[in-house]
Amino acid sequence: MKLQGKKIAVIGGGPGGLTLARLLQIKGADVTVYERDLDKNARVQGSPLDLHDESGLAAITKAGLLNDFKDNFMVGADRMKIVDPVTAVLYSDHDTKPGENFGHEHFRPEIDRGVLRKILLDSLQPGTVVWNSHFISMDKQTDGWQLHFKDGTIAFADIVIGADGANSKIRPYITGIKPFYSGITMLEGNVYDAKNAVPNIAALLNGGKIMAFGIEKDILMGQKANGEIGFYASFRADEHWAENCGLNFSDRKQLLEWFKTVYTGWGSAWYELFENAAIPFIPRPIYCMPPDQEWAALPDLTMIGDAAHVMPPFAGEGVNMAMLDALELSECLTSDQYATVHEAIAGYEINMRKRAAIAAKESLENGERMHSVNALTEMVQFFSSHKMPE
Repeated sequence: MKLQGKKIAVIGGGPGGLTLARLLQIKGADVTVYERDLDKNARVQGSPLDLHDESGLAAITKAGLLNDFKDNFMVGADRMKIVDPVTAVLYSDHDTKPGENFGHEHFRPEIDRGVLRKILLDSLQPGTVVWNSHFISMDKQTDGWQLHFKDGTIAFADIVIGADGANSKIRPYITGIKPFYSGITMLEGNVYDAKNAVPNIAALLNGGKIMAFGIEKDILMGQKANGEIGFYASFRADEHWAENCGLNFSDRKQLLEWFKTVYTGWGSAWYELFENAAIPFIPRPIYCMPPDQEWAALPDLTMIGDAAHVMPPFAGEGVNMAMLDALELSECLTSDQYATVHEAIAGYEINMRKRAAIAAKESLENGERMHSVNALTEMVQFFSSHKMPE
């Protein structure tokens, strides 16, 4: 086997990195994951993940974890309502979408990020993940890489795989290509104990998702585990809006006044969110890698997920692409199709860039549609014509 006797380092313990580690261990590879979080109990931020049959779920199935996933996914969290700025419901699939429909191409079950991480961690061999490992840099050796971490520790790996997200520190060792700003910024908020903290919004959400569209401005939200709600005010803005807007993201009152001013014509029902969200709010400018990016494959270094192809979240493809990357890279590295690790990495990267470009294009187009003047009408028409069969 090409990996015989080789130490593989995966930098980053998100869904992509942990899935890759699981798939490689199944094949007998020696893999270590270096994760900057302090320990396995660190809180995993972000919205729930909707996994797709041909990518995220395919990787979960190959990893032998589909039953664990089925035992832990959030039934009904994929159900959706589209509402207008005053919360009138113009589209809902709550009464028609089945709670479980595994195997259907349009079924996208949701799972909490922390729960998915636990499933993946529990599937790994003890000691696979080295916590509190904040990657700083690495030096090329004759037969691999010497890795340096913030706490002063050093490790060696024959093969390094970057799974360290949009701000990857591995990526510059592979290519100088950088992401571009999409023109959209999202202001993230989170509400704990939502049923009591924001009862009206929680009732409207009803355990699923909401997309609210105005003129070039949205509110997107979804049910999370433990009775929490995550939401985003999503709008067109200058790339450096967060630094230049003058807002204190820990001041709920100030952010509510901003919302009232900027989201003109939006109803008072939304005020609950800004009055009761945990602070600070988090501004997130949305970036995308150029769909036409190219680089020459290296013999012992590659990357997966956002490190390779960060894209807007408006097609739900980010984590699915990362997990499919893990699946395809693991197969390239462990199959007999390629004679060397270098050839395996090259084969993986060529295919990865092609499908990531398609997903990025879809994400960008959806982002434009969702932030257009006619977004409400267009999105209602889109989802009404794509109902899942019962």
